[in-house]
Amino acid sequence: MVDPSYNAGELIRFLRKANLALKYIFNTHGHSDHTAGNAELCSVFTGAKIVAHKLSRVSADLLVDDGDDLCVGKIPVKVIHTPGHTPDSICLLVDGKKLLTGDTLFVGECGRTDLPGGNARSMYMSLFGKLLRLGDDVEVYPGHDYGVRSFSTIGEERRSNYTLQPRSLEEFVEFMRTP
Repeated sequence: MVDPSYNAGELIRFLRKANLALKYIFNTHGHSDHTAGNAELCSVFTGAKIVAHKLSRVSADLLVDDGDDLCVGKIPVKVIHTPGHTPDSICLLVDGKKLLTGDTLFVGECGRTDLPGGNARSMYMSLFGKLLRLGDDVEVYPGHDYGVRSFSTIGEERRSNYTLQPRSLEEFVEFMRTP
């Protein structure tokens, strides 16, 4: 489970109906709109472990850092530390093909850096130094559905996402300052 938010009841019903066990609850960052369901899920699925970045203030069972690998069944999940929206932001590269981006990258947009803990310089490094180094065919699944589509690819975002247009670090910082 990734970022259970305020939907814990619905998620519990889905998992029970599908007869699935819950091993990990990944939090892509510590904002409550991503973590609110943690406690309720853990109270029902007592073996589930909350996974968060080592800088997170979320109560977690497993603290991760950039480059860490976990397995969900036989599926590898690589942790990519992507500060910028928050210092503890992570993205999850699932099976080398699907990128769960939380609030770092949206379809057609990127996460805000004007909230407490946000940092436009860090966001630049996360986007341009990490995520855009992934292959064009990697699918992007953001934490919120703000775009015209609910998912995309790195290649499509590279071509069409106005926040990812080529610019220097200083130009990006100024761009993020402008409403």
